[in-house]
Amino acid sequence: MTHRIYAMSFASLYPLYVAKAEKKGRTKAEVDEIIRWFTGHSQEGLDAEIAAGTNLQDFLGRAPNLNPARSLITGVVCGVRVEQVEEPLMREIRYLDKLIDELAKGKAMEKILRG
Repeated sequence: MTHRIYAMSFASLYPLYVAKAEKKGRTKAEVDEIIRWFTGHSQEGLDAEIAAGTNLQDFLGRAPNLNPARSLITGVVCGVRVEQVEEPLMREIRYLDKLIDELAKGKAMEKILRG
């Protein structure tokens, strides 16, 4: 079974990430930094993927360089422990959700980026 979220465009999710961060006093630039750290995209590459309406499956599947430190991301998002998500693509989506959650909760960028 394929999850509906895989077909969602990253462009439709992105403003939700930004809004969540900004509501808590964080910035779009910080959201972009997290996404670039996670995917290996340049800012131009990220902007191009958003403009193209790339779906989540392709956005993550074609990411230039998924950060190896993403395996250090642990915790719960929407009642689900991210490190225990079996399906690889869903786990990547949950990792990204978790990073944005940490930003919105006021965590320092160095900690979010597993520095």
